[in-house]
Order: sequence, then C-alpha cells, then structure tokens
Amino acid sequence: MKRLFLVFLIVLLWATGQVAADTLKEFPAEKLKKLSLDLRCGGSIEVTGAKENKVRLEVLFKKTSEKEWEIVYTPRGDELEVECRSKVKDHQSPDFHIQVPQKFDLELKTLGGTISITGVNGTITGRTQGGALIFNKLKGVLRMKTMGGDIELRDSEVDGEVTTMGGRISIENVVGDIKGHSMGGNVVYRNVRKRAGDSGGKVVRITTMGGAINVDQAESGAEVETMGGDITIQSASEYVKAKTMGGDIVIKSVDGHVKATTMGGSIKVRISGDSQGKKDATLSSLSGGITLTVPESLAMAIDIQLVYTKGHQGEYQIHSDFPLQIEEDKEWSHEHGSARKTIRGRGKTGDGRNKITITTVNGNIDLKKSK
Repeated sequence: MKRLFLVFLIVLLWATGQVAADTLKEFPAEKLKKLSLDLRCGGSIEVTGAKENKVRLEVLFKKTSEKEWEIVYTPRGDELEVECRSKVKDHQSPDFHIQVPQKFDLELKTLGGTISITGVNGTITGRTQGGALIFNKLKGVLRMKTMGGDIELRDSEVDGEVTTMGGRISIENVVGDIKGHSMGGNVVYRNVRKRAGDSGGKVVRITTMGGAINVDQAESGAEVETMGGDITIQSASEYVKAKTMGGDIVIKSVDGHVKATTMGGSIKVRISGDSQGKKDATLSSLSGGITLTVPESLAMAIDIQLVYTKGHQGEYQIHSDFPLQIEEDKEWSHEHGSARKTIRGRGKTGDGRNKITITTVNGNIDLKKSK
C-alpha cells in the first residue's frame, strides 16, 4: 500500500512539473579542442576538467521537461557548438553540468545564471547577463564578464581580465597578469604574483566605480582607482598610483615612488627599502590628515602645504622629523571661495633628488623617519 502511494505521488509530482527530467549527451573528444555554449534560454553553467577524453553534458530541467526547450548540439571541426532556446515563456531555465578534458578551450554565454569553472587549462572567454563567476584551478587565458554578480578567482595561473558591472571581486593565490574591474563593488587581491623567471613583471591594475580595494602584494607596481571606497596596499615594489574619490588610502610598504590622491579621507604611506632608486612621493587630500614615513637617509626636496579654512585656525599643524622652514599666511585668502590660510613647510636632505610633495585641507601632516 505504501509503495503504491509512493508511485502515485511520483506520478502526481511529475504531472505537476515538480520533478525534473535530465538529459545526458556525450561526445568523444579525440578531435575536439573547444566547447562553445550559448544559453539564449538562460541558466547556470558548471564546467569541470577531467582526465577522460570526452565532453559530457548533463542538462537539469527545473519544473520543466526537455520538450519545452530547443537544445542543438553541433560538432564543427575541432569545436562542439551547443545552443539552447526556450520554446515557451516564463519557465525556469535549465542548468548545464559539463565535463571536458583538462586541456580545452571554452566560450560560454548565458542570458542569466552563475558560471563556475574548475580544473581547465585553455583559453576561456564568455559572459553572463546576471550571475556570479566562480573560477578555481585554471590555467591559460581568462576573459570573463558578468553584468551583475560577484567574481571569485582562486588557485590559478592565468592572464587576462575579469569584469563585473555590479559586484565584488576576489582574486587569491593567482600567478599571472590578471586585471579586475568592478563598476560597483570591492576588489580584493591576495597573493597575486608574477611567474618565476618573468623579469618584466606584471603591474596590478584595479578599477571600481564604488567599493574598497585591497591588495596584498604588488611586486611590479600597482595602479588602483575607486570612485568611492578605501584603498589598502600591504606591500608594493617599483611604484604605486592610488586614487579614490572618497575614502582613506593606506600603503603599508612601497619600495619605490608613490602618488596617492583622495577627495575626502586620510593618507598613510611608508616608503621602504634602501635610499637608492626613485622614491618620489606626491600625496594629496582635499580633507584629511596625511602621514608619510621614509628612510632616515633618504635624499629629499620637501614641499608641504597645509591649507585650513576659517574657524579651524590652530587645529592643524605640520610635524616633521626632518628640518623644515615653516611659513604661515598672515592674511586670509578668498581665491577658492571660503576664507583660508596656508602653512608651508620646505626643506632639503642630501642632494634632494627625491621630490616629496604633500598637500591637504584641514588635516595634520606628519613626515616621519622609519624606526
């Protein structure tokens, strides 16, 4: 009786579309080198690299059946083309679980859904109109884009770029020249480094229209910019260019020259290494304190300007571990609208070959010797 009831329940669920029917297709991959998947029906994509020399595609239908979708498989030379279209409206898109040989090229497109790729070596391109991008253990070239979702790239050796129009980017334990672009989210780099023997190195380049930027290491320099968020760089060599339209900038160690600009926030920079090489510093804030720490023996030409507005007289000062000649305006200036005065600090150490320029409005300026 119970078994009869169970059979009846399964039939009932099937009839109401609550149980999904799957399809499975397999193609020998002796002559195949690439998969092109175009989900005009939408849906998530999961691709895994395997040792088996075949392409295996499993389609999971959710509350629908295969007859409601047009799925076309077309081998064309060394490429397998797969296209999915919907025959009806307002149905949940199917998901595609795919297995390919470990060395394989991919071109993946979906009108909406997560794309996840693990363990593939090749040229990987594509986009989703709305969903996360998740990448693990990849090798080769990676160029992927989402119109709205987070991006995770981990434990890989790739060159290329990943872009989201509205989400967070996390790149961790990656070797190669990889760029992350976000129109509205935080961007985090952790343990991203150049290849062994790559003397040219790769510059870390990050842009986001609205979010924080965090870089663990930039061996060959960093160029980072956000329209609204904090910037933190743990360690960099060669140089750093950092700009935020509204947030703090912290560069904990840069063995090279630096340019940092914020429209509203504080700046803290430490120049490290020996006193050789180019170690200019240009630091500017329109509202906030600035602290620069440099090697004691660094040869510098120092030019500091601290502007304060009326009502803040006596609140902000220039503090320096190096000798400076300090001058302060006697009269208020209205050149930039509100009444303001400027405190200037100038000095020189050694032959003055490194130019140190610091400017801020309504904030303290500290120039310190490394301890």
